[in-house]
Amino acid sequence: MMIDALSGILLIPAFSACLLAILPGYRLTARLNVLAAFLTFSMAVSLFVVEPVSGLYLLVDDLNKVFIVLTTFVSFTTSAFSASYIGHEIEIGRLKLPYVRFYHAMYQMLMFAMNLALVANNIGLMWVAIELATLTTVLMVGIYRTHEALEAAWKYFILGSVGIALALFGTILIYMAARPVIGEGVSAMVWTVLVTHAAAFDPALLNVAFVFLLLGYGTKVGLAPLHAWLPDAHAEGPTPISAVLSGLLLNVALYALLRFKMLLALNPAAIAPGPLMVTMGLISCVFAAFMLYRRRDIKRMFAYSSIEHMGIIVFAFGMGGPLANFAGLLHMVMHSLTKSAIFFAVGHIAQVKGTQKIADMGGLTVTHPVLGWGLVLGVVAIAGLPPLGIFMSEFLVVSSTFAREPWLVIILVFGILVALGGLFLRLNTIAFGEPRGSTAPAEASYVPMFAHLAIVFVAGIYMPPALVIGFQKVARLLG
Repeated sequence: MMIDALSGILLIPAFSACLLAILPGYRLTARLNVLAAFLTFSMAVSLFVVEPVSGLYLLVDDLNKVFIVLTTFVSFTTSAFSASYIGHEIEIGRLKLPYVRFYHAMYQMLMFAMNLALVANNIGLMWVAIELATLTTVLMVGIYRTHEALEAAWKYFILGSVGIALALFGTILIYMAARPVIGEGVSAMVWTVLVTHAAAFDPALLNVAFVFLLLGYGTKVGLAPLHAWLPDAHAEGPTPISAVLSGLLLNVALYALLRFKMLLALNPAAIAPGPLMVTMGLISCVFAAFMLYRRRDIKRMFAYSSIEHMGIIVFAFGMGGPLANFAGLLHMVMHSLTKSAIFFAVGHIAQVKGTQKIADMGGLTVTHPVLGWGLVLGVVAIAGLPPLGIFMSEFLVVSSTFAREPWLVIILVFGILVALGGLFLRLNTIAFGEPRGSTAPAEASYVPMFAHLAIVFVAGIYMPPALVIGFQKVARLLG
C-alpha cells in the first residue's frame, strides 16, 4: 500500500499532465485538474498510515511528510480556486483557450516536480526536480504573452538559472566530499547514505558547498538580496501561480536547504550553517518590511510580504534547537495557508476591479463584503495578530530567540512591526474608505480562501496533540 501511495504522489500528476495536454475544453480539464490534485493529496495523507520503505532514489521520513501533505493540500485548494479564476479570464478574453490546455498540463507538471523534489533520496535527483519546477513556473508566469509577463518570465528564468547553477555546483561539491569516504557512483549522492558518513567528510569542501547551496537555493527561497525575480513573477503571472509560488515553491527550495543544513551539522569540523541563515533571514525580513511601503501593485505588495516571512522562517531554522525549529515549521505551514488564501482573495478582487493598482481599489468591505472582509482577515493573520496561527509561530520564534540571543530579537521584532504598519496602511486604502472602481458582482469561489483561514484561526487556539508531537519529532530531527 505504501509503495502505491508513494508512487501515486508522482504518477498521478505526471499522468494527469499528459492527459490534460491533449484534452480540449475548459470545463472538463478544470475538473480533471481538481480531481488529480485531490487524488494526489489523498495519497500524501495515506503516507501516515504505514511507514514507507526508502530506496536509492525515493525517501519518505518525518521531515518531508510535513512538506508533502502541505504541498498537496494547497495544490488541491489552489486548483479549486483556479477553476473559477481561469474561467473568468477566458470570459474577458485575457486568456485564450489553447493556452488553458497548456496551463492545466503545466499545473500538474509543477505538482509532479515539487513532489519529486520532496521525496527524492538522491541529491542530484532533487536538484533536477527543482530545476523542472523552475522551468515550469517560468512558462506559466509568461502565459498571458503580454510584454510585462514575458519580461517577468525572462527575468525569472535568468535569475532562477543563476541560482540553480550555484546549487548544482554546491551539490557537486557535496559529492566530491563524499566520494573519498563512500566511493564512486550513485551511493555518494544518496541522502540516507550521506548522513551516516557525514562526520568523515572533508569539512573544507562542505563549507564551500554550503555557501553555494545557500546562495543557489536561497535565490529560489526569495531571500534578499537574491529576491529580484519574485515580485515580477507574482505580479505578471496568473494569480493561482502566485499562490503556488508563495505557498509552495519557496518551501520546496527551503526543504532542500534544510537537508544540507542537517548534513553539515553532522560534521563537527564544518562551518555552523546557523549564523549564515540567521543573517540572511534578518536582512530579508527588514528589507522586505520597508519595501511594503513603496508598493502600488497589490500582488507585488504581498510578494514582498512573502520575502519577509521566508526571512523569518529561515531565521528560525538558522537559530536551531527544538523550540526554534518547531516555530519555523509552524510558521512555514501557517504562512503557506494564509498567503495562498490572500492571493485567492486578491485574484478575484483584481478581476472585479480590472486592475492590480491599489489606488484604484477602495471600499471593498462595502462593495464586495465577502471578498473585502476575507482580505482583511487574511492581512490580520499574515501580520501576526492574535489569536491566529502566525501570531503563535512568531511568538515562539521571538521567545526562543530571546532566551539565547536577546539582541537579535530587537532586529527581528523591528522588522515584524515595520511590516505590520506597511500592510495595514495599504489595507486601509483597499478595504475601507470611499468605494472606487467597478462594483460588478464577483464570480468567485470563496470555499478555498475561507477553508485556509479557518485552519489558521483554529491553529492559533488549538493544535491537536498528534500534530504537536509530529512537529516536535521533526524539530529534533533538524537539530
